[in-house]
Amino acid sequence: MNTTLAEKMAAKETLEVISPITGEVVEKVGLQSTADVDKAVDKAKEAFNSWSKRTLRDRSQILYTYRNLLKASMPSLAEIIRVENGKTYNEAKAEVEKAIEVTEFACSLPQLNLDTCSEVSRGIYCRMSKKPLGVVASITPLNFPCMVPHWTIPIAIALGNCMILKPSEQVPLTGLKIEQLFLQAGVPEGVFQVVNGKADIAQAITQHPDIKAVSFVGSTKVAKLVYEASCKTGKRALCLGGAKNHLLVLPDANPKMAGADIAASMSGCAGQRCMAASVLVAVGDVQSIIKSVVDEAKKLIPGQNLGAITTCSSKERIEGYISQAIEQGATLLLDGRGVVVEGKENGFYVGPTILDNVTPDMAISNQEVFGPVLSIMHVDTVDEAIALQNKSNYGNGASVFTQSGSIATKVAEELKAGMIGVNIGVPVPREPFSFGGWDDSRFGVGDITGESSIDFWTQRKKITTKWNAEDKKDWMS
Repeated sequence: MNTTLAEKMAAKETLEVISPITGEVVEKVGLQSTADVDKAVDKAKEAFNSWSKRTLRDRSQILYTYRNLLKASMPSLAEIIRVENGKTYNEAKAEVEKAIEVTEFACSLPQLNLDTCSEVSRGIYCRMSKKPLGVVASITPLNFPCMVPHWTIPIAIALGNCMILKPSEQVPLTGLKIEQLFLQAGVPEGVFQVVNGKADIAQAITQHPDIKAVSFVGSTKVAKLVYEASCKTGKRALCLGGAKNHLLVLPDANPKMAGADIAASMSGCAGQRCMAASVLVAVGDVQSIIKSVVDEAKKLIPGQNLGAITTCSSKERIEGYISQAIEQGATLLLDGRGVVVEGKENGFYVGPTILDNVTPDMAISNQEVFGPVLSIMHVDTVDEAIALQNKSNYGNGASVFTQSGSIATKVAEELKAGMIGVNIGVPVPREPFSFGGWDDSRFGVGDITGESSIDFWTQRKKITTKWNAEDKKDWMS
């Protein structure tokens, strides 16, 4: 560990990292101040002078070394994620695999021909190139401490920017490990830095005049605040918020496939993901499929194949939503409240929970629960189901389960969401297809990954040249 990383671990003011698996402190990490943000920006500005002058190919080669280190470090990195976040080891491993996938996309940028040149008039050529912005920053959430930072870091720095990461204070250990791997790969000091802290660090990032762009992933409430604060200081901002994903289920859906996929969608990462199934919209009589979902959900055992909720306050909030829905008339098909895992009695666990007969007036029908909880709402027609999803303020993801191609096409075209699935419970696109929602699930323009992200982290320079003085003059001369 280099001096900078050692200093972060040994700062005077520290933050206790509590494992949600046991409820015990597993590490203490130094908290940094807003003055440390200033220092990080100064260091990044200095590094940018040389990093941005390297060729895209040169930068991508260093990132490829990092990709190999990331792959080799998968077991240890997945274990860090498991301990500080609470998800299962296999879920943590899958998160690292997605981080590798986006890093590979960043490594491929030299093959995309980002610069263009054309003869626009006789003897006159226009060339357009994409230039890095300078110092940029990402503020990332607690639910994916490895994957979400990699939505931005490798692409931004491959394009020549210098990146500052502010990870969630609940899961700072993964970010420090990532920083260590970047340095080990040969990324110069200052090109990528982690600044650990709480809300004051995020605020300092949005207000710093030398930070040119900010990405954020978290709740809709905070995403909107970060977006507005960043825009006030003239920054580019792309802020992803929450979701309320509806899964439309028709009677002709394959019961076994739908049951397994929906149960996995509602419970993966303990439901702590913005693409989790939140509402099952039952179109007509789909009782056999609902039974299949319940049967599959019963196979999920907290502490074994179902991870912990990352914070105690989140566990309490989730259980509060469940209790409130029951009081308002929802039918409890599967109850995950009050879970205690043997040997991990102080851990933060909520079991899979399924509520039937949920109505639009209940809070659980329109608020993001962010836990392994599925609400079932009933409608008679496909049009009613589409209208139900489209009334939501969120527009992250939605899916339809059916064997009818015409119905699937209709639903996919009419649903108002950025990512649609057909017989898929978690419709997350693979690179180079980009990740991003609509409406209150996103503030800003473009998506956070894929080719769409390139424009966010760059600005265009156009150069027009003429060398032949004998060519016929026109308005461009």
